[in-house]
Amino acid sequence: MGKKARPYLRSMLPPLLVRSLQGVKGFDQSLFEAVHQSGEQVTSIRVNAAKHATVSEEALPIPWCKYGYYLPKRPSFTFDPVFHAGGYYVQEASSMFLWEALNQTVGNNTSGLKVLDLCAAPGGKSTLLASYFSDGLVVSNEVIKARASILVENITKWGSSNVVVTNNDPAHFKSLTNYFDVIVIDAPCSGSGLFRKDPTAVEEWSENNVRLCSLRQERIVADILPCLKQGGILLYSTCSYSKEEDEDVLDKLMNSHELTSTRIRLVDSWGIVESQSNERGAYGYRFYPYLTKGEGFFLAAFTKQDGGEAAYYQEQKLPLPNKVEVESINNFIPIPPNYSLFKQGEGIKAISSVFYTALQLLAKQLYIKKAGIELGTIKGKDIIPHHELAMSCLPLNHFNKLELNELQSLQYLRRQDLFIASKTGWNLTTYCGLPLGWAKVLPNRMNNYYPQAWRILKD
Repeated sequence: MGKKARPYLRSMLPPLLVRSLQGVKGFDQSLFEAVHQSGEQVTSIRVNAAKHATVSEEALPIPWCKYGYYLPKRPSFTFDPVFHAGGYYVQEASSMFLWEALNQTVGNNTSGLKVLDLCAAPGGKSTLLASYFSDGLVVSNEVIKARASILVENITKWGSSNVVVTNNDPAHFKSLTNYFDVIVIDAPCSGSGLFRKDPTAVEEWSENNVRLCSLRQERIVADILPCLKQGGILLYSTCSYSKEEDEDVLDKLMNSHELTSTRIRLVDSWGIVESQSNERGAYGYRFYPYLTKGEGFFLAAFTKQDGGEAAYYQEQKLPLPNKVEVESINNFIPIPPNYSLFKQGEGIKAISSVFYTALQLLAKQLYIKKAGIELGTIKGKDIIPHHELAMSCLPLNHFNKLELNELQSLQYLRRQDLFIASKTGWNLTTYCGLPLGWAKVLPNRMNNYYPQAWRILKD
């Protein structure tokens, strides 16, 4: 945003929003207006520990997230091959507070836990959950079809095999009663917390939209709460400053459901404001950009008190590769013994055997966009490896690796023709040791197999 637009943003802050925040804990009108006029932009990323990506010495750690970092300036992520390799995710710093909330509510015993990220696109919180619950199962759901495709791309690049991406309305989960151990709801909201990042959000803000969002948020939680186990953790968040979408929603939830508000310990230097709802005293955590280095954000945690035994769930048998296909795949890539194979269309996929039964259940109840890691498809006597395999954290050391420099990597990511002398056959292209995708080297050319839809279009 240019300097000339900054005073304009301040003058266009919705007066009704500013008026509604008077008296809300932590709100200071002069500081609120000044920070929106400043034009300051905070850039933060979360590193993918599973891919052993590193950050520059100038990056500063985000105190409430183990793998989060502030960058001294915003680079051009589009032209960073490490970004396309899934080495990190560009995520707003305040929203990474989810990591600390999980640390204090769930703890370290995450083995086998089932987690639902209900409103997941574009994937920031789902990739965080995939890292936190590396030995659990994450169901990453998005109701809007186009956004679900973006979610699939980001989950694929992250490389985790423990994520199932679904494209469903919250009401479609109703048969999965008492099923999930943790549910995260980053609820659709009026977006006032994003005014600094997205000035167009100012134009879309209205009191009526706040009311509609509040009703929608209450409905979403009501639809999904039966799916949470007794003793399970509900984490509710918005990027709105409005009390109607934050503390007031907490009161409605506690009035309608058997929930206990869970308090999160804070460090004073973080600048996070602890608030309580008027009626039930539910704890909420507010992020103001003049107190914390990040954007506007709100989070609250609950423990569910009611719920019985999990209902009987009917499973859907997944198509399996035949004996010849299994042998072909195993000759192409040695599958770890703790993985199970299944088919989706022509693609052969792998998922941790621990979650194979869970996947069968989810397939019966939900529309699945992605599950596990797609290894490839068999074409006659040949196997065409899938991009998911290249992006995955499965062991790929038996493939020949073709290390590219920055210029070559960008050519590859643009899906341009390039030829580098290498061993014929399938090569795993890499940049700084991180896989970018597949290339098939022939005697006189190299075929670029980077996904057409994901290629860099900018010059």
